[in-house]
Amino acid sequence: MGNDSFRGKTALVTGGSRGLGLLIAQELGARGCQVMICARDSGELQEAERLLRARGVEAASTVCDIRDPDAGQNLLDAVEKRFGQLDIVVNNAGIIQVGPMEALTERDFENAWQTMFAGPLRLISAVLPGMRERHSGTIVNIASIGGRIPVPHLLPYVAAKHALAGFSSGLRAELAADGVSVTTVVPGLMRTGSHRAARFSGQSRREYAWFATAASLPLLSGSADRAARAIVRAAEHRRPELVFTPAAKLACRAYGLAPATTTRLLGVAARLLPSATSTPEHDVPGVQNTRQQGSFLAGMTVLGERAAQRNNEPGSA
Repeated sequence: MGNDSFRGKTALVTGGSRGLGLLIAQELGARGCQVMICARDSGELQEAERLLRARGVEAASTVCDIRDPDAGQNLLDAVEKRFGQLDIVVNNAGIIQVGPMEALTERDFENAWQTMFAGPLRLISAVLPGMRERHSGTIVNIASIGGRIPVPHLLPYVAAKHALAGFSSGLRAELAADGVSVTTVVPGLMRTGSHRAARFSGQSRREYAWFATAASLPLLSGSADRAARAIVRAAEHRRPELVFTPAAKLACRAYGLAPATTTRLLGVAARLLPSATSTPEHDVPGVQNTRQQGSFLAGMTVLGERAAQRNNEPGSA
């Protein structure tokens, strides 16, 4: 497929108001797509739509909580009412919850599951009949390195992303004869400014410190702009999978070749991470920790903060 294969198509990007979702929407628009973005926060959505239109994208937005059982059909109806036929779906909406197991609750796992597995499942179930009937369509599922590697202190995220990655790969196999392409994206850490939107439990400031640093340093994280371009290109060429950032590729290879050894190393890393206290904090917004960070941590996260400013992350205005 050439570079014009998406021109004139209609795309829906969930979680499209900020971060990677916003960048993917922008890249789809640059390829000639009409783009609908959705998210829970109406203020963020309005600003994201303004940013996209300023960059020449034919964009619209709709407020939606992907965890709602009716969200899939409601989103399809909103796209068809505004643009007509839906051709491309990007399941990007997500939530990052950071902290040790003892500081988490069952509700944390349920929230992750509904956001990053049940929500995409319902949306795909809503759009598939039309795509199958037309014998065309593109589905992109943004999984994560956390969907392949059991990363400590990210267990709700890891559990939901493992489910999404497995479902996405199996779905591609089932739809191979139907003309519907499914691309599974496995990105590593990226500089999107997502540390501001993440939620932290346990010793929240210490959890924030390691996560924000890892998500900002060049050797550990990748360029979100390059990621968005690579993701759209992979979807356009109907690739089955995209693993992004050298660190993510290395981690996937290591885990595939030596899962037991890699898990032992992750166990060592887990012992270095903050433990929960007798009265752990719970669900502290990253943006709150950002306002309290010292000068050293501010220096370590400067690239992540610049990305937050560009990508409409919370508190970055």
